[in-house]
Amino acid sequence: MPPPHTRVGRETDDSRPEFAPLPLDRAIAVCARRQHGVISAAQLGALGVTPRAVSHRVAAGRLHRLHHGVYAVGHTVLTGHGRWMAAVLAAGPGATLSHASAAALWDLRRSAATIVDVSVPGRAGRIKRPGLRIHRPRTLRASEAGTREGIPVTTPARTILDLAGLRYIRLERILDQAEILQLTDYPALAAIANAHPRHPGAGRLRRTLDEYEAGATLKRSDLERLFLAICDRHGLPTPKVNHTVGNKEVDFLFAEQRLIVEADSWRYHRTRQAFERDRRRDAVHLRAGYRTLRVTDRQLEGRAHEVAEAVAAALAA
Repeated sequence: MPPPHTRVGRETDDSRPEFAPLPLDRAIAVCARRQHGVISAAQLGALGVTPRAVSHRVAAGRLHRLHHGVYAVGHTVLTGHGRWMAAVLAAGPGATLSHASAAALWDLRRSAATIVDVSVPGRAGRIKRPGLRIHRPRTLRASEAGTREGIPVTTPARTILDLAGLRYIRLERILDQAEILQLTDYPALAAIANAHPRHPGAGRLRRTLDEYEAGATLKRSDLERLFLAICDRHGLPTPKVNHTVGNKEVDFLFAEQRLIVEADSWRYHRTRQAFERDRRRDAVHLRAGYRTLRVTDRQLEGRAHEVAEAVAAALAA
């Protein structure tokens, strides 16, 4: 006979297990692990945990109530993702993280707010819950919601539309960050603004798209002009511009020497995601036999001679 602590039995009505219910607690832990440490009462019920058994686990410190019907499993030390997931579960079926909280999840804007923004379908139901700011949009299409790291959330384009309705938000900064992270583009943002003409942020978003060019310290065309002028002035070969290598477009390509030159702007490359993405691209190109030389916008503007020397050396090598 196996040791008693490995045996499994059903739970009695008073929630005292005849034998330790390890598989059930393990199932709870697996579900919570997928959800950043939290679980809902509905999910507990689907696993076979009765309300009385939930109360028993709360009393024993195995579940910790966060919101009505939402619990942390094992402890209450949650990450921001755990708090966001708990808020979505508390808001009910169809709820999505939105507005400033969604912007934080997408890395569009940092937020230390203790109140979590969620959007819920329909106009009925509670309008307030402790710790939640509940939004009830007139329309929130299925295509405007998805998941990120397992958390239901509005898409980047929809998130930006919602942020445009908040006057305290610097929309230009949001557009810069979306451009850096390549989360969406101007046509998609214009389309979502036009699809929701009565949305509080639609007009402001359209005006900003018309007036502001995201990431424009130097325009891409300016970087191209500066680099091509350096090549011409210093007797270097003329590279191909915006040419595709593999399935990636590169800024400049010296095809015969298999040399790629990328012109980087700090505004576009000052995040960890952009840094990592560029290094992955360089590694892919190196495996295909192409070297990559990176120059900055400031070098192109103020240190043209150094750029020319670096390119000449790389071409000679």
